Amino acid sequence: MMLIVYATREEAEHLRQKALGREVWRGRERLFGSGWRGLELGVGKANAAATLAAYLETHPEEERVLLIGIAGAYPGSGLTAGELVLAGEEIQADLGTASGLEPLGFPAVEVAGQRYYNHFPADPIWTAELLTRWRLEPRTFLTRDRVSESREEAAELARRWGAVVENMEGAAVAQTALLFGVAWAELRAISNEAGVRDKDRWDFAGALSAIARALDDLLA
Repeated sequence: MMLIVYATREEAEHLRQKALGREVWRGRERLFGSGWRGLELGVGKANAAATLAAYLETHPEEERVLLIGIAGAYPGSGLTAGELVLAGEEIQADLGTASGLEPLGFPAVEVAGQRYYNHFPADPIWTAELLTRWRLEPRTFLTRDRVSESREEAAELARRWGAVVENMEGAAVAQTALLFGVAWAELRAISNEAGVRDKDRWDFAGALSAIARALDDLLA
């Protein structure tokens, strides 16, 4: 069984159309499909981590989590609106010093003797399966609660962390999945350039259509 998670209900519209059932779980939407379940997380790291942790605590049968949604592409990434991107790792950019948590001497989470500071690798086996299916190169994603407000800020974050995609939930899902021993992967579609706050220049429709096509292929 696969758990597909998303921050907002708008990002799961196509998934909702494929669902066989729907309920409200702790104020969040929960979907039921053939061989999969869906769960709304809410926006931002706190919502994503709290909702997913509460769910996994009460549903230990879950083994794989796929996070879907839209995202911003950093300047210089070469990514354009409507393009799909698969995460190779997530970076928690708000934690610790400007260069991360490791200089402070303690990890964000430790699992089976492995210390994770700001970098959380996607599950290699499942990500490889998705890579083969969608023919997407795994890329580095960056998670922040406060997204870039200018192109200059976005470019500096991309340079500092080596990331190409900006989002608000991925690292929280990654850290929570690692803590619970659940394989995680992440697929996002580019809706805008990071740092561009004018939503008239965003392409929601193109990004959501790209996610819909990927879900059709995955759930066929």
